[in-house]
Amino acid sequence: MDGVRIGVIGLGNMGNFHIEYLAGNEIPGAELKAVCDVDPDQLARAKSRTGDGVEAYRDADELLRSNGIDAVIIATPHYDHPPLAIKAFGHGLHVLCEKPAGVYTGQVREMNAAAEKSSLVFGLMFNQRTLGEHRKLKELVDSGELGELRRTNYIITNWFRAQSYYDSGGWRATWAGEGGGVLANQCPHNLDLWQWICGMPVRIRAFCGFGKYHDIEVEDDVTAYAEYENGATGVFITTTGESPGTNRMEITGDNGKVVMEEGRITFWRNRTPMNVFNREWKGGFGSPETWKCEIPFRGGGEEHRGITRDWVGAIREGTPLIAPGVEGIRGVELANAMLLSAWTDGLVDIPVDENLYYEKLQERIRSSTMRKEGTGGATLSVEGTF
Repeated sequence: MDGVRIGVIGLGNMGNFHIEYLAGNEIPGAELKAVCDVDPDQLARAKSRTGDGVEAYRDADELLRSNGIDAVIIATPHYDHPPLAIKAFGHGLHVLCEKPAGVYTGQVREMNAAAEKSSLVFGLMFNQRTLGEHRKLKELVDSGELGELRRTNYIITNWFRAQSYYDSGGWRATWAGEGGGVLANQCPHNLDLWQWICGMPVRIRAFCGFGKYHDIEVEDDVTAYAEYENGATGVFITTTGESPGTNRMEITGDNGKVVMEEGRITFWRNRTPMNVFNREWKGGFGSPETWKCEIPFRGGGEEHRGITRDWVGAIREGTPLIAPGVEGIRGVELANAMLLSAWTDGLVDIPVDENLYYEKLQERIRSSTMRKEGTGGATLSVEGTF
């Protein structure tokens, strides 16, 4: 096809970032043709930066049925992602959605079903998948270089936020406005990387602190234990109340362990696989000889531009996506499982009980004493809430 005509819905931080590089013709084969936001001031600012040829809409439905675009980027608050995507598919439009895919798996599953039925190109803005260290770590795991996985540890605590951050908007950190805290806002990329590299666990036990460090009602501290189908275990730790924080992923397999931290990937490789050494070593005390290897990788990555470029290429040429939209449900499932585990004080199986999670979420929305604002507006993007 010729150039893909794109509309952007939601003109917060990330929506404006998308229109900047699209209007600058930085994505081959893409044309910015429309912008949409319920806030007239946001629209006016966007129009001043895009010039002629870009239509402005205050109503998303009007944009979707305008016949002026082929595809849409959705950069609105969390709850709006699935309903807007489903409407877009119904109008024959390709969709690129900001993270997270949604707030609860039930709505995300409906979105995925609509995407698959439409046969349109559906991508999710998991820009962290483009970074060299993440791609290399996934390559190491997928290639079998580590052997069978035994343990995963992901500590991602460098998300510190002061109280003033949460006070900047009444919708922030509320069950009605965002549908969660650190898991819904800061950690969708980390949850995606954890499952993308290590695979999905089959059950979760989590402990969450709700307003532990801040005057908020949602979680700002999480420690989760995971079990995998092969018997491997994992731990995921995150918070917005700790400084200085840590960003470290450690994965252990039969062939050794690999650590990604501070821009480096280090592989401690067992000369003899652990499971083999365990069976064959007759000397009592002892362990496999281990080599410390620094793993080279291509630095950088195109991040948001790369995901958009990849999505446009898939629309025009049918190439596979780095971040297929249907995979977004996995991170949402992990977040839902962690919260449900904390709410019920027990282990939660994956797939999560969607009806029970939705029921528990609605209970918290109804009993909320925090400020609530409408979730249907498109004045701020999800990624802009960082």
